[in-house]
Order: sequence, then structure tokens, then C-alpha cells
Amino acid sequence: MDYECKVLSNTCLKGEYFRIVFSAPGIAAKAKAGQFVHVRIPTLRDRILRRPFSINDTDPEKGLLTVTYKKVGRGTAELAGLPPGAVCSVMGPQGKGYTLPDKETFPILVAGGYGSAATFLLAKHAPRKGVLLLGARSGEDLILAEEYERVGFPVKIATNDGSVGHKGFVTELLEEALAEAKGKKAFVYGCGPEGMLFALGKLCLAENVKAELSLDRNMCCGTGACFACVVKVKDESAPEKWRYSRSCKEGPVYGAEELYYG
Repeated sequence: MDYECKVLSNTCLKGEYFRIVFSAPGIAAKAKAGQFVHVRIPTLRDRILRRPFSINDTDPEKGLLTVTYKKVGRGTAELAGLPPGAVCSVMGPQGKGYTLPDKETFPILVAGGYGSAATFLLAKHAPRKGVLLLGARSGEDLILAEEYERVGFPVKIATNDGSVGHKGFVTELLEEALAEAKGKKAFVYGCGPEGMLFALGKLCLAENVKAELSLDRNMCCGTGACFACVVKVKDESAPEKWRYSRSCKEGPVYGAEELYYG
């Protein structure tokens, strides 16, 4: 569905990271963790393609939709400049989201950079609280940790430069978390750079732990028509044992066992 959504607020969290809140009752009522919205930015009249953004949070009672994003190019720079009262055409909720864990499941969330925006709604609604493993290049790229702790998810941090928390990759924290979760019904949920997600998926398969990964791909149509956002998934019936899957339609969330790692 396509909705005309008014911007209620659009603020800088830190550095190049921003949070925009839309009045979007039609989307807020239906959105699930891991889904995304496809936004047409009204000031980009010469560029008609929409921009995909993970759904960070919703408030169905108030009809609010929250998107947290990083200013990385012209599109997001224009989005960051939209004032309250501006109206965007927003398509959503789109795609396949995460499987909400049951009350016996111990959820381990693994987020790289602003991948933490995509897993927050899951943490908010998880019946059993787990842990967030948050990775970034440096402390400047860490966002939303306080929000996770507020909903009952303690946060463990890894930075590449060692400026905050563990010096190294967030997958190293995952190895420790899986060892500590022995005997629990652990389930891993990931969002972040593709290299991190593939390493995460391989680790979970080796440890026989279920995992779902949200693949962040560039999208054009956002509806499955253009095949610009495909990822490789396993297919034993195909000659090369894999096929292309449209991440905007069959994803962006995939089970670790579905992905082709070749």
C-alpha cells in the first residue's frame, strides 16, 4: 500500500545519523520487525526512484512510524532536510520480516552499524528478553544502545578500532554469547553489512543454532518487479545449486540455512 505520510519530526541523533517520525497509521498498524518502507523524497524531483529504509519502531495506537537512517548520499541528505509538515509518499510495510520468538526462545540480536534500527522492533516485542551484540567501526557509529537497554536488552559492544567495548568483530562476541547460551533455546537475528551477516550465518550453521539475517540490498522498485536486489539462495534443483531471490519480496529476512555462501 502507498500512503501520503506527514513528517512529524526529523532530528539528528549524532553525526550523520538521523531519526524521522511519520504519521502513518496504515503502516504502523501492520508493520512487523524486519520489514521496510519505500519512501519517495519529494524534493528529489529529478530522481523518481524511492529509497528503502528499515522500520525502526512503530506506535500503532498513535499511528507513528519511525525510521532511523544515515546520511550517505544525495537522497538521504535531502531526507535529512525535510521539515515537520512535509509529506512523503511511503509504500509499506514491505517484505518478509523476522519470526517473532516465543517465550521459551532466548533471542541474540547481532547488529552492525545502523543495522540496529532493523532489529529494535523485535527486541521491543520479544516475550523473553535476550541480548544485543552491537558492532561498529568506532564509537561514532554506535546508535540506539540506550533504547535497547530501555526495553530490557543488555548491550555488548565491539568496535573495529577498540574505542568502545571489545576491539574486533561483533562475530567474536557472538561466539562468546553462543557459548554462554548453551542449554538455552537460542535464536540469532542479524542485520548489518553482508560480510558480517555471511560470517554470522556460517557460524550459526556450524553451531547448529537457528538464525535469521536481514540482507541490506539496494532496491529500485521495492515490489519484486525489477530484480535489482537479488541475493543467492540454495536450490538443489538448479544446475549450480543456487538461484536468485528477490530480497524486497522473498526477503529481506532469510534463514541462515537458505542462503548460498559460495
